[in-house]
Amino acid sequence: MNKQVDFLQEESKLTEILDTLNKEILKYLEKRKNVTNYILDARKKYIEEYKDDEDQVIDYFDHENYVKEEAYKTIDKRLMEFTKLKESPYFGKVTFKEDDEIPEDIYIGRYGFTLEDNFEPLIVDWRAPIAALFYKGALGKSSFTPPSGEVAVDILSRKQLIIKKGELKGIFDSAVDIKDEILQMVLTENSSDKLKDIVMTIQKEQDEIIREDRNKVIVVNGVAGSGKTTIALHRISYLLYNFRKQFGDKVLIFAPNDIFMDYIAQVLPSLGESNIKQTTFENFARKELGLEYENIKGFSSSVEEVMNGNTDAFKEYKYKSSEEFLKLLNFNIHGLDKEYFKIKPVKFKGEDIVAIDEVKELFNVYYKDMPLFRRSEKIKRILISKIKDKRDEEFYKLNAEFKEKINSLSEEELATEKNNLEYLRKIKIREIIRAVMNSRDELDTWIRPESIIDIYKRIVNSNLGKEYVEKTDDLDNEISDDSLGYMDLAGILYLSVKLKGIKMREEIKHIVIDEAQDYSMIQFEIIKEMTGCKSYTIVGDSNQRLINTEDEPAMLHLEDVFYDINAEIKTYELNKSYRSTQEIMEYANAFLEVDKIVPLVRKGEPVIEEDTSNSDEFVNTISSILEDYEDDGYENIAIIFNGKEELNKFAPVIKEKMSIQSLDSEDITYKGGRVLIPAYLAKGLEFDGVIIVEESEIQPLVKYIMCTRALHRLSVVKHISSN
Repeated sequence: MNKQVDFLQEESKLTEILDTLNKEILKYLEKRKNVTNYILDARKKYIEEYKDDEDQVIDYFDHENYVKEEAYKTIDKRLMEFTKLKESPYFGKVTFKEDDEIPEDIYIGRYGFTLEDNFEPLIVDWRAPIAALFYKGALGKSSFTPPSGEVAVDILSRKQLIIKKGELKGIFDSAVDIKDEILQMVLTENSSDKLKDIVMTIQKEQDEIIREDRNKVIVVNGVAGSGKTTIALHRISYLLYNFRKQFGDKVLIFAPNDIFMDYIAQVLPSLGESNIKQTTFENFARKELGLEYENIKGFSSSVEEVMNGNTDAFKEYKYKSSEEFLKLLNFNIHGLDKEYFKIKPVKFKGEDIVAIDEVKELFNVYYKDMPLFRRSEKIKRILISKIKDKRDEEFYKLNAEFKEKINSLSEEELATEKNNLEYLRKIKIREIIRAVMNSRDELDTWIRPESIIDIYKRIVNSNLGKEYVEKTDDLDNEISDDSLGYMDLAGILYLSVKLKGIKMREEIKHIVIDEAQDYSMIQFEIIKEMTGCKSYTIVGDSNQRLINTEDEPAMLHLEDVFYDINAEIKTYELNKSYRSTQEIMEYANAFLEVDKIVPLVRKGEPVIEEDTSNSDEFVNTISSILEDYEDDGYENIAIIFNGKEELNKFAPVIKEKMSIQSLDSEDITYKGGRVLIPAYLAKGLEFDGVIIVEESEIQPLVKYIMCTRALHRLSVVKHISSN
């Protein structure tokens, strides 16, 4: 009976909120119409006034119209939010009281909704500090932290509400319903070709990370399906909502590949945020080094080689992602700083105009704290100015001598000697100019540095380099002019940072690094040095490394990187998976030696394993499993291969039998449906159903990654060659 009354009360509240929303939408439509008319009229008037002056029309801009156009954008954004709220105004309700005050109700929604000239919100934005009460889960004593400081409260009730298309479908009371039925409901839905926001189902441990202090380095080591990426994106939305002045458009996401960037592209807009910068480390490095279009082997090709069993490629990956390689670079940077430049005095016509000791003092005293090559550029400018000073002095002396000579001649002598004197003066001017050029050329012989790439090649190829790092004894390090690859980009960029002091041109205040388990210590150092950023959300899974070097991921030892930025490093371990069924996660757990996943109890179909011995049997088995998945209503299905080589081998025979997309390159966009994909591009994505193709033995951690892409169904098809 109480539940029925409760339902009717909430239904009445919903009707009231929807009526208010409709009225606000009408008001904002009228506002938008008025602003639009104002802008159009102002532009028409201005263009008419300056119709004969194209430059004035092109440069048209004034403060009042700028304000109006910004107002239009704000109105349009609010209309978008109101329209979405009409579908589902809120999803949570919390009743609480402070001390002995009267209990208070708040409704939590995707966006906040407050009437003009009213301080009390009808709907509280999920990102607001007080909304944390909903995500804490438990009743009783609790608190939230607004800007004014922590507020203690007593949570009396917490309800989750299902509203679809403006209609109340259900109410779940956390004090009664022990299982999170809404979470189960959401997890049983089909996947999408885009990652979804989770504002309705954020769990307590996830919310704690999302709302962490903005000035910390937050590291999340979470198992597959624990919501790492979604947490990171919701944390961005939370930070921008609460600290927009600080973070504004100064957030940067490092994603593993372009496919993944497209996959997450819709989450932030659905949370009310846009224009967030995204890149991959490879694209970032290429851009900063000016190597965007150079023929350098990329990440995908490097990973392919290792996964195809190329032992030299594996040794190179292991070596160049190691701390030993970082030590080697630092060792050489220190050596370069001491003895790279063979300092000489600055001469002009054989005379020392800057003594060698003065030049050394510039390098070793006055500018010693600058990176070596930036220091040399600074000192070069100073020394060139000294040459120019000497040039000016010589010109002054020459002109004075010329003037004195002319003044000493009689009119008759001047008439006969003037042209000759002018000729001699020009010759001497040429001698001064030649002396300047000679001085600058001589300076360039020792102060102009070679390219960073050449220095990097020399370090890696040198015997000193091979001896310095014990682990490289069996590694062929030779780099030719055309053999630079992905693993070299970080080393070259690191040298550029340390020797040239290069920085990002754009100001960055918060950085998200996804799939951070694949980042080396060098890469973390580069990002820190180039951005100067002190606020990070770093997420990854130590079990999801595509290439297992047996060393612990650098993301678990970031105190060695961030020791000098005065930011607290806080690490979270997430062992609960919300993605896959219990059967899939138990199957995936077999490929882990430690850190076993704790799956949310969501029952599903058993994992299927099939052996095939020829192409016809292989394709028919794949086709049969696909039909079975689709009969169950699953739409987004991936056939995952160990690498692109296997994908390219089987793709033609599979495509003869069925229509399916090959996602074998980063620049292809996934739009949902059936897809053939290599494991390294599937990482981070999720599908309703997955079919793993196993032709030869797959590394356990790669197999784990492949398995954990599946939400509802998983099959393993082994192709046993008859040869």
